[in-house]
Amino acid sequence: MKVTPVSTALGAEISDIDLSQVLTDKQLAELQSLQDQFEVLFFHDQDLTPAQQQQLANQFGELLEYPYVDGYSEAPYVVEIAKLEQDKLNFGGLWHTDSCYLLRPPSLTMLYARELPPLGGDTLFASMTRAYDTLSSGMKTMLQDLTANFSAEQTGGYAVREFRQNKNLDQTPRRSTHPVIRRHPSSGKLSLYVNGAHTSNFTDMTVEESAPILAYLYQHQQRPEFSYRFRWRVGSLAIWDNRTTQHNPLNDYHGYRRVMSRVMVVGEVPLGAH
Repeated sequence: MKVTPVSTALGAEISDIDLSQVLTDKQLAELQSLQDQFEVLFFHDQDLTPAQQQQLANQFGELLEYPYVDGYSEAPYVVEIAKLEQDKLNFGGLWHTDSCYLLRPPSLTMLYARELPPLGGDTLFASMTRAYDTLSSGMKTMLQDLTANFSAEQTGGYAVREFRQNKNLDQTPRRSTHPVIRRHPSSGKLSLYVNGAHTSNFTDMTVEESAPILAYLYQHQQRPEFSYRFRWRVGSLAIWDNRTTQHNPLNDYHGYRRVMSRVMVVGEVPLGAH
């Protein structure tokens, strides 16, 4: 495998590997190590059926059954993420961390590009370890023992999914409580684990008391020097660590079709800073 870092914040492009084939133990271990180092891995020129994408993800751990959208019939853990020509909203179109309202949020997300607009549809990724590292010592001290409440009902989450959600699945909004500062189980990195899509408030504070602090943290997380803009090609795959990153799919291609497929790996119950 050839490894090419793509920015100083996060991300590396990995080439000379065919992800449609079962990984060797050596390849899997190397990719897991690179994931810890770079947080997001990008691959181009991959040819993956939904079943092959599911097979790839399954090598990294237990697969997560997404609660709001049906999967492909041949690959039930892989869901289609589509914006069609007539749609105005895109799926998850704001800065967020995937499904952090679950007790065990996904550790990894794998997103694959199947159909793309002629221009637009890029995805922004940001490093939450960089966001944490650059906080003041006083802010780190204040946040280190706090927990926050997360909900699928927050702005841009549950509501945005309504145009694509499966009416036959249990639509009960999921909620959970997690540390604000999260420790990565293998790399030991600390990251800032709140986001505007799913965080409602700090556990021991009201929504009103939490709002100004959260607003500052959201603004801080989105600083350009923490981020990288990825331009998709058909056959591109991105694998990102939800414990250490956020992402934002840009909604700048009205009138065109963008079809992706996504699968997620179940993570651990989030660990606090200590």
